[in-house]
Amino acid sequence: MNALELALEKQRLQLESASQRVALAQHSVGLLPLFEVADRVRDGARWVARHPEIVAGVLALLVAVRPGFRAAFLRWARRGFLAWRLWRDGSRWLNQTKRAG
Repeated sequence: MNALELALEKQRLQLESASQRVALAQHSVGLLPLFEVADRVRDGARWVARHPEIVAGVLALLVAVRPGFRAAFLRWARRGFLAWRLWRDGSRWLNQTKRAG
């Protein structure tokens, strides 16, 4: 291919890419509410990470005031701890298999 053919091919690919971006934007309009919810969840998780003392205080207050909440809290805390350990150990295992391979 000479320089002119390469330039024409590049231009054709750029136009095709632009039309694909427009089509993708049109098709993803229905997903916007889902993305908005995901953004809210991410923002909430960031807030909790920045203010753990407030979250701990609210949980301590609920455990002290509502006896039924204590059992549910302990059950979910145990599940969360187990999920965290599974995530941590699984990540370590995956990292070891990546290094070995």
